[in-house]
Amino acid sequence: MNRPPIGYVVPIATIVVTMFFALTATPRTPPATSAHGAQTQQSAPPARFAFGGNAAQIPAAFLGNLVFMPVRVNSSKTLLFELDSSAVTSSIDTERVSQLGLQIENEALSSPASGPAVKNVDLSLPGLDVPMSTLAAISLRNLAEVTGQTCQGILGEDFFDRVVVEVDYVRQTVQLHDPSVFTYDGPGKSFPVSLPSGVPLLRAKSEISGRKTIDADFEVNTALDSSVLFYSSFSDAERISAAHFKSVSASYPQIDGGAKILLGRLRNFQIGPFLVEGPIAIFSQSNSKGTANKKLAGAIGSDFLRRFTVIFDFPHQRIILEPNLQFNHSIDEDMSGLSLVAKGVNLKSFEVVQVQPGTPAADAGIKPGDVIAAVDDEAAADLTLAAIRVLFRQIGHEYKLLIDRNGQSITVSIKMHRLI
Repeated sequence: MNRPPIGYVVPIATIVVTMFFALTATPRTPPATSAHGAQTQQSAPPARFAFGGNAAQIPAAFLGNLVFMPVRVNSSKTLLFELDSSAVTSSIDTERVSQLGLQIENEALSSPASGPAVKNVDLSLPGLDVPMSTLAAISLRNLAEVTGQTCQGILGEDFFDRVVVEVDYVRQTVQLHDPSVFTYDGPGKSFPVSLPSGVPLLRAKSEISGRKTIDADFEVNTALDSSVLFYSSFSDAERISAAHFKSVSASYPQIDGGAKILLGRLRNFQIGPFLVEGPIAIFSQSNSKGTANKKLAGAIGSDFLRRFTVIFDFPHQRIILEPNLQFNHSIDEDMSGLSLVAKGVNLKSFEVVQVQPGTPAADAGIKPGDVIAAVDDEAAADLTLAAIRVLFRQIGHEYKLLIDRNGQSITVSIKMHRLI
């Protein structure tokens, strides 16, 4: 049977010795900083680039379209921190705090977040040190289960405020630049970005069948591995319902905690001159985590951002989009109907948490609580959650699954077909 290789999905960027971008060292006015970033890190010294330089290439790990950065905390061993433009504050997993001998202080962080934090830590990335006056302490166990990737921290908006972050989704590389000297003269287009609550907002247009074109603000969320998401408050205010377009029910553990969502295909989605035809949108039953603003339409995720080299220049309140070879390359959503999480010590136990009715998984009799032990005779120990999710996006492919159900082994076959 012909199917894509299992190992296809988790390429890891390597260190590139030769710098591909010429940087100008012309002094310029000190960059503006968002109100929240200034409050949160006001006592921390500026980021320091190695050898007096002004840029650093980071050997980031790309899991699907999610980006994980190698970070050392106070000279610890290397940990993986997710790059999350929607997180107001950077954070570290509470389990790592005790392991690293850090001290948690139960005092409020700058608005809008509050809670336990560690203070005055140094985050070291290859070629760069970023002193942080505060680092929130939160549990990231659920993040590991829904992504299938062990993650010890999150780099949020207060990190983006300190450096210019350039993500190349095709080459799967990340470059960090000194904002005091960074300039851009490439073929991309610059868009003003607002940060009213610490989350970047971009203006975009979307067209839904049977509806007029919607022109609204969207959050930019690198941690959302989908194209476009609409919040329920906006959908309700604009009277957008499933009656306006073909939709199917779905459940993704990483979105709304696994609650029911709807998937629908937009006619198009556009930022400035960049128009993408027919992307699949998620219609959430929840609202933005950062604001109750009903005029905020939703979020732009990394499956849309992957079509560009994206430069997050928060210090100068802009985002630069430079189209790449993936611009017109669409990716289907999961066609199995399965909602999976990764559990166990090595995240190699792939447990079914939801099965959508009328899907290949439901037709095959798979049930919540089942554990996928193998795919096409390839054992779970040789798989990743991301790899399985990519396989289930391949239209027309049929897979033999070995299921563990309460200690009993069951073999089923499921054939992928487009649901939307």
